[in-house]
Amino acid sequence: MARSMSPLLLLASTLLLLLLSSSCTVRSARGEGQLTDGFTAVELAEAQFKVQKPYDVPLAERYELVDGVRRMWVYATDKPISSDHPGGPRTEIKIELIYSSGVWQFEGYGYIPCGTSGASVMQIFGAAEHATTLMLHVYDGQLTYYHDDTRVVDAGVYDRWFRLNVVHDVAASNITVFVDGEHRLTVPGRGGDSHYFKFGVYGQTKNSPSYRMESRWRDVKVFTKC
Repeated sequence: MARSMSPLLLLASTLLLLLLSSSCTVRSARGEGQLTDGFTAVELAEAQFKVQKPYDVPLAERYELVDGVRRMWVYATDKPISSDHPGGPRTEIKIELIYSSGVWQFEGYGYIPCGTSGASVMQIFGAAEHATTLMLHVYDGQLTYYHDDTRVVDAGVYDRWFRLNVVHDVAASNITVFVDGEHRLTVPGRGGDSHYFKFGVYGQTKNSPSYRMESRWRDVKVFTKC
C-alpha cells in the first residue's frame, strides 16, 4: 500500500508550487511590458481621444465606448469627416498629442471582425511629402503595410484580440511594428516635423473596401523617451 505524504512534506510541496506559479506570473507580466521598458507613459485625458466620423451622422451611429472597449464602424458609402474634406469614409480616433522629436510608442489591443477589408486601422499622421508616415491596412484578414500585400505584418487578425506596438524614432527616421510582442516590420520614416497617432477604420480606395468596416480597441496608451 502506498504511504501517505506527511503534513510537513505536503505543506512544503504546496509552497513550492505556489512559488513556481508566482515566478511564472512575474515573468509573463515582465514579458508584456518589455517593449515599453525604458519608456515613460504619457497621461492622456479622455478629451484627447477625438473621434472623427462621417459629418452627417450622429456619433452614436458610428462609435461606442463600453467597458473600456472603443468600437468604431463605417460604411463604404459614408461621407468624409467634413463636407470639404478630400478623404474617404472613416470613423477614427485621433490622439491629440502632437510630437516632432524623440522616440514615441503606440500600444493598444485591437480586434477586427471577420469581413472588414480595405481599411486602415492604425496610422501615424504627418510626413514631409505624404499625409502619413505609417498606415496599417486590413485586407481579407491580413494586416499589411499600407496596401502592399508583400509586407504582411500579421496573416490572421480576424476575430481575435491582438497587441499592437508601434515605435516611431523621429531622429533615426524609422518605425518598428510589433504584434503580440513579436517584431513584424521595420520601415524608414517619411520625414515631417508634426506627428500624431490614429486608430479606428478608414476606408481605402485600393482593392475594393468591404461595405461595412469595423475595428475595436482597448487599453490604448502612448509612451515616450528622450
